[in-house]
Amino acid sequence: MADTGIYCTTADIAKKAGSGASATSVAEAYTNEYVAMAEGVINVASGRVFAADAAAFTALPAGTKAILRDAASNLAAIYVISYDLSGYTTRIEAEDIINVLRDCFLRDLAILKERESQTFLLTGVAP
Repeated sequence: MADTGIYCTTADIAKKAGSGASATSVAEAYTNEYVAMAEGVINVASGRVFAADAAAFTALPAGTKAILRDAASNLAAIYVISYDLSGYTTRIEAEDIINVLRDCFLRDLAILKERESQTFLLTGVAP
């Protein structure tokens, strides 16, 4: 099986979910679904589809790809952790990781939602 997401990979998600993530929730079959959900949230919330396929993603400026990868992997890692908290030392540890990932996702999403930022992200030219 191969990663089917556009904005991030299973490896990106597993790094952020940490060593306590359940083997089931970081399996590619699950992360492919999580990435699809994260991409949907990003696209709808920003009012823009930044890349409809891998070729379009590859053509984006490096900074744009980095923000999309960060946002999608943050949200997908939250899904991974939420699936099963039992691998973490404590529930508080898992919740702390989720809180950090959520804050980073919200920061990225705020950037992606701004029309002026979108212009810059897609063209590399400030409006």
